[in-house]
Amino acid sequence: MSMGQEQALVVFADTKIRKIWFNEEWFYSVVDIVEVLSESPTPRQYWGKVKDREFVQLELSPIWVQLKLPSSDGKSYETDCVNTKNAFRLVQSIPSKKAEPFKMWLAQLAKERIEEIENPELAQDRVKEYYELKGYPKEWIDKRLRGIAIRQELTEEWKQRGVEEQREFAILTNEISKATFGKTVGEYKEFKGLQKPNQNLRDHMSDWELILTMVGEKATTDITVAKNAQGVPELKQTAKEGGDIAKNTRRELEQKIGKSIVTPENYVHLSEQKQRKKLIEDKK
Repeated sequence: MSMGQEQALVVFADTKIRKIWFNEEWFYSVVDIVEVLSESPTPRQYWGKVKDREFVQLELSPIWVQLKLPSSDGKSYETDCVNTKNAFRLVQSIPSKKAEPFKMWLAQLAKERIEEIENPELAQDRVKEYYELKGYPKEWIDKRLRGIAIRQELTEEWKQRGVEEQREFAILTNEISKATFGKTVGEYKEFKGLQKPNQNLRDHMSDWELILTMVGEKATTDITVAKNAQGVPELKQTAKEGGDIAKNTRRELEQKIGKSIVTPENYVHLSEQKQRKKLIEDKK
């Protein structure tokens, strides 16, 4: 999949559609998609009517999430976004002569996603390029990619052992985090000063925080398999045990180096530097 201009755009029918990497997949601006399909001069108002008619009045669960996307004024705003699957649902809600070619475009995106699932190296290459363009150091990127693979292995085990709801995944993840670092994911994000809902905690971890997260999750996976744990109550116990192993490693290292590994430092400055650089270049 093309990363697009500044990692934030794809082009369909000569129209730029903003996108953002979130929860291990691409999300696309609903307003931009609506503009392509409807050719309306006021796509935001058009989407507001579709949203009310197709979802609010029928009391259906929203297919969109709000994520911060850059606007024409150079600032970022909360914007309704959909992943590839829900983009198909959006297309069904908008009568348009462009619907068929748009469906073909989405189908191509889905095909590429399937290829990435079958060949994880393709997905890794894409994510690696994403972090490189954001300015992350190579050594950090290598750890982050390895952490993604370990996390996927763990979540697959959880799915096979009765975990279905997103809330349950969050509960188990918090058990590992609390045991490893003494903080839930939410508490850790607050500790690091991350206030935006779409900011991924792991994207703001130091090398050692990433390593300890990997230790906790890999230990949890292996303990879960060894004990053949089933269901959320048993999985909570193995999650805590996996986190405890990482905690013991953290405490021993902290004792040796004389300082805490749990740090409020984050990588927000990388995005800020990139924005400042772009503003300077635009003024030239």
